[in-house]
Amino acid sequence: MALSRFLDPKNDVAFKKIFGSEKNKDILMHFLNDILEFTGDSQITHVEFLSTIQDADIASKKQSIVDVLCKDKVGVQYIIEMQVDPTMGFEKRAQYYAAKAYCRQTNRGKKEDGKYSNLKEIIFIAIADCILFPEKKEYISRHIILDKNTHEHDLKDFFFTFIELPKFNKNKIEMLKNITEKWCYFFKYAKETNKEDLEKIYDNTLNAIKDKEVVEGTVILINKREVVVNVGYKSDGVVPMSEFRYNPDLAVGDKVEVEYGMVPAPATVIEVGENKYHIKYDNSLYGDKWVTEKEIKKL
Repeated sequence: MALSRFLDPKNDVAFKKIFGSEKNKDILMHFLNDILEFTGDSQITHVEFLSTIQDADIASKKQSIVDVLCKDKVGVQYIIEMQVDPTMGFEKRAQYYAAKAYCRQTNRGKKEDGKYSNLKEIIFIAIADCILFPEKKEYISRHIILDKNTHEHDLKDFFFTFIELPKFNKNKIEMLKNITEKWCYFFKYAKETNKEDLEKIYDNTLNAIKDKEVVEGTVILINKREVVVNVGYKSDGVVPMSEFRYNPDLAVGDKVEVEYGMVPAPATVIEVGENKYHIKYDNSLYGDKWVTEKEIKKL
């Protein structure tokens, strides 16, 4: 199966590899500075990744997980989310995530961090492959808290940017006029764009976004044609069985190293009953499958 050199950045695994890994911090900083229009002294020059798991305050509350969470050298926190499927109330979820990140700053173990005056800004960026605000015409919208009468910006600790890719209608490189448009083009068309065209856009600044990245995962299902590997993200990876021809004893639970180029279709494995699973592929080429644990080896 022929694959493009660049993975689809809208895919959960690829998105986190591009923007949520230590080796690609420079890409993340470029993205934040470009989208937030930071220049000069306001540019981000250092980021530290934070845990993306926002634990519930009490056991009965839901745990939440964001795609990428980091802070800069002065403590301002940035949440970056990729939203592919239309979800009712996503804008409320954005505010909820931002509020949780804001509250987590009051570290009870450090007296100086517990002061309200030391709370830092939370900046939320969402890239959505769906429509979030049907009434808005522009593909990018920025939201802050203003005084209703004077429009003064007194409450400065929350800032939201939403990018709605379906509203971005420039489909040719020659049409791109600024760096924000280049990023939007990348998110929307990277999977269908060849290496030469992307280099024209980014002048090699995104060369780290390639297949052939090696990651460790756990085998969770095996059938005659492919192996489903969990690599720690929301979607699992599907690897052709032929890649493991030198490991005839491969079994569920084994740790394996795989390259992104070996994962042609992300998939979700859903347990639907005792010893019964549904493999839902995110690529129509494969089609969904229903299997039982006893049938896995026989497929």
